Amino acid sequence: MKVIILHGWTYSLGNWQTFLEILIKKGIYPNMLNVPGLTSKNDKVWNMEDYVNWLKEIVDKEKDKVILIGHSNGGRIAANFAIKYPEKISKLILIDSAGIYHNELPLALKRVIFKTLAKAGKVVKGSSILKNIFYKIVGETDYINANRNMKQTMINLLNSDKSLKPENIQTPTLIFWGKEDKITPVSDGRLLNRLIKNSKFFVIDNARHSPQFTHPKEVADIILNTLTV
Repeated sequence: MKVIILHGWTYSLGNWQTFLEILIKKGIYPNMLNVPGLTSKNDKVWNMEDYVNWLKEIVDKEKDKVILIGHSNGGRIAANFAIKYPEKISKLILIDSAGIYHNELPLALKRVIFKTLAKAGKVVKGSSILKNIFYKIVGETDYINANRNMKQTMINLLNSDKSLKPENIQTPTLIFWGKEDKITPVSDGRLLNRLIKNSKFFVIDNARHSPQFTHPKEVADIILNTLTV
């Protein structure tokens, strides 16, 4: 079986090492993609259509259907891909996925502030107190280190959430969520579970936004048990 992994905003690929090693010991060798546009300086602004097309070029090289794992923003991309190309994947695995659009406060306010600062190209400087306030409002601390093109790419991806329809995902789906996630609340995971008919939902206790980093064995074991059923 071929497994493809999409990481979140600027997450170091090295953070996945323990999780990957568990899979490799079981004979699964994932293709850990370096998602363009959000991991290093670049001269291109990306949108969701760009990411889906980029991923399709990679998946098209495989003879069989793939298992697609997406964390955070990687989950957002994976979900969009699953809707457009369901025939390309056998299983979708979402880990603390982004993509749920919120109209209500405070998440709507978070989006407005995030977009305003990104369009202005500003970077928060000064006291640690100011930075902490910004982090709590925006939630995506990686914004601070993003260049102008990365900021606009982030805005494009946030905007894409308005048109994402998780209920159109037909692929068998596993949804993992850190119970203490402060970036994408566990309620988002429950909503995805309700919207995606053929899905199973797993809450990881004492985990935050990246349970595959802090609880790699727990997450990997559930995935492996599901794949062998």
